[in-house]
Amino acid sequence: MFTKILIANRGEIACRVIATAHKMGIQTVAVYSEADKEARHVQLADEAVLIGPAPSRESYLVADKIIAAAKATGAQAIHPGYGFLSENAEFSKRCEDEGIAFIGPRHFSIAAMGDKIESKKLAGAAGVNCIPGVNDAIETADKAVEIAKGIGYPVMIKASAGGGGKGLRVAFNDKEAFEGFTSCRNEARNSFGDDRVFIEKFVEEPRHIEIQVLGDSHGNVVYLNERECSIQRRHQKVIEEAPSPFISEATRKAMGEQAVQLAKAVKYQSAGTVEFVVGKDQSFYFLEMNTRLQVEHPVTEAITGLDLVEQMIRVAAGEKLAFGQADVKRNGWSIECRINAEDPFRNFLPSTGRLVRFQTPTQTMFQGNVQDLYGVRVDTGVQDGGEIPMFYDSMIAKLIVHGKDRNEAIAKMREALNGFVIRGISSNIPFQAALLAHPRFVSGDFNTGFIAEQYSQGFRAEDVPHDDHDFLAALAAFVRRKSRERAAGLSGQLPGYDVQVGQDYAVVELGKEGKNRYVPVHVDEFVGKHGEARIAVNGKTYAIASNSRLNDIRIVGTCNGKPFTAQVERGTLKNPLALQVQHNGTRIEALVMSPRMAELHQLMPYKAPPDLSKFVLSPMPGLLVDVAVTPGQKVQAGERVAVIEAMKMENVLFAAADGVVKKVVAAKGESLTVDQMIVEFE
Repeated sequence: MFTKILIANRGEIACRVIATAHKMGIQTVAVYSEADKEARHVQLADEAVLIGPAPSRESYLVADKIIAAAKATGAQAIHPGYGFLSENAEFSKRCEDEGIAFIGPRHFSIAAMGDKIESKKLAGAAGVNCIPGVNDAIETADKAVEIAKGIGYPVMIKASAGGGGKGLRVAFNDKEAFEGFTSCRNEARNSFGDDRVFIEKFVEEPRHIEIQVLGDSHGNVVYLNERECSIQRRHQKVIEEAPSPFISEATRKAMGEQAVQLAKAVKYQSAGTVEFVVGKDQSFYFLEMNTRLQVEHPVTEAITGLDLVEQMIRVAAGEKLAFGQADVKRNGWSIECRINAEDPFRNFLPSTGRLVRFQTPTQTMFQGNVQDLYGVRVDTGVQDGGEIPMFYDSMIAKLIVHGKDRNEAIAKMREALNGFVIRGISSNIPFQAALLAHPRFVSGDFNTGFIAEQYSQGFRAEDVPHDDHDFLAALAAFVRRKSRERAAGLSGQLPGYDVQVGQDYAVVELGKEGKNRYVPVHVDEFVGKHGEARIAVNGKTYAIASNSRLNDIRIVGTCNGKPFTAQVERGTLKNPLALQVQHNGTRIEALVMSPRMAELHQLMPYKAPPDLSKFVLSPMPGLLVDVAVTPGQKVQAGERVAVIEAMKMENVLFAAADGVVKKVVAAKGESLTVDQMIVEFE
């Protein structure tokens, strides 16, 4: 067994590998860019080596620097994680040539499956169901349109070297095929250095279901059940679960056996994933094989009790699998939510900056310590006070729960999201909460088009309805009452000017354009031990008990005897005196005041924000990679104006209305800040 391994990655996956290595008694070496010098994985590792500037092409993607770091520290093996060099056949072979074990598949397996065109041919020869399409690289956009029409719309345009949702477009007509081919090819060239593109039939109402496989160097291969990955936004997975609520036992077995056939055909060693698109009749077709550890591997670990990182290390060290197919378990239900640094209320724009507060839910399952335990686990590479840089992808954590069945897992996840505190940047937690509460998700009635169908106009605050909105008002009154109680107990107050606690309040929920909601509430004297009160709202009574401190963002307690976790904090963008209350994805901003003050507050005039319709502003920090307009140009609504690159994704800005360009303020190649002006219209 190895005594020291190097992790050629960053973020949560680097921390994940370190956890298992330390459990196995193996020392670890981290590598880091200049942007990651204070990162969590650097602090957790036994040693750390600086490998270059912040851009990944100058650090994490430079094989020479990784190899040099391994040799300098005496690391006997390299774990690539996922992304970066994890599916680079040349890097795998280079490790082998340098006498360093690659904790992943052999280079010939990566090469065979890494090319999406060749992999489909190999899959077909191995007896795996393949989707109709043209598996040869397409040279021009016109040819792409011709082929797409021959296959029949809709079609999927994919980069041969793509992955993670990059280099992929779906086209429903000639125009979309033409433009999609061009965008796909450019994105693939920039992301992977390989601009080959092919086209295949797009299966409507598809499910995205993948099979986890594990092979050793002695010819043994098993499949570790499936993962349901159909909840996707723009081809990026959002929620994953195991098992799938859709497929039958017969389909599961057939998919698993085909995945094993393919793995054996390419002499696969290590953990890998065979992805399938599954139709509503449970017909399934091979999509691709990911020759690495998947982001969503923890849900498989939860239901099988296996540590996949440990298995990868043991296989790389030459060990045989210690179990066979008949030994693979399927225990309970596991769900994973990807927590991303993005603002769901602003079309999921990337959000970068410092994590002013980062508090995870209480964990009862831990990385590298997989066992049959129903609980909560958080995989993350960040910490309180850390920085979210613009150079890497937007995922900052993975929240995983394990329940006895699917309903219990959903309930655990909703409660865990309530307790996940992230401040300083925006996160997609409200969106995740909305998805988990959606009737179609709860019933298991969804496919890969679910998010696009249900949120076609984007995601808004009203898309997260609370099942008992008055509870939020009651909680705001509870916290305000506790604050008044404490203030009233301070000594040295002047007679006649001392703080009066009171029992009657008004909760003013701050709405858009000054349309506020006024809710009268009555708070009984605190009953029993300190931290309990009865709040009457709209004819309902909420008996709330909580011992959380006033400066805690996360409030844990009971309401009418049932446990709850919520978040309450003082000060909002609209009003520094307001309380922000968040529960089950719904967030309100509220002032809690006396009834008389509420009457006067209603008389306050509304101040409208300035009109910015004549400007195109940068919605995020990023690199301005293109400006598509010039001064004097007439622009129609919906026409492309500029392209900003942030967190490895291109974000296109479009004109909101017809107009004439007055001036272009920002230059191509410029680094932009939030709300920086790019274009001004007349």
